[in-house]
Amino acid sequence: QVQLVESGGGLVQAGGSLNLSCVVSGTIFSLLSMDWYRQAPGKSRELVASITRNGRANYPDSLKGRFTISRDNAKNTVFLQMNSLNPEDTGVYYCHSLPVVTGRHYWGQGTQVTVSS
Repeated sequence: QVQLVESGGGLVQAGGSLNLSCVVSGTIFSLLSMDWYRQAPGKSRELVASITRNGRANYPDSLKGRFTISRDNAKNTVFLQMNSLNPEDTGVYYCHSLPVVTGRHYWGQGTQVTVSS
């Protein structure tokens, strides 16, 4: 059974940083592309960052330069380093994967990020 478990969220002041982690189990992590999504209160879930199994990262234009996604295949973990946080970054952050071989979406339980002004 594929499981994704996020950690690293919390309360931070505007301008601060957080580093989120997502540990994946139950599958061959090195073969997966991974994503981070977030959902702010009252808004739909949005893509924050993606990384291919080869380590190529992609971001929405609005987040380039502040967020960095990375992975450690030896630890089955994907990271999201978030810098210069502002209150608009507040929300629940989810780890996600859609393996081509299964065609199923896998989500973590989410980790809350709250940025105070």
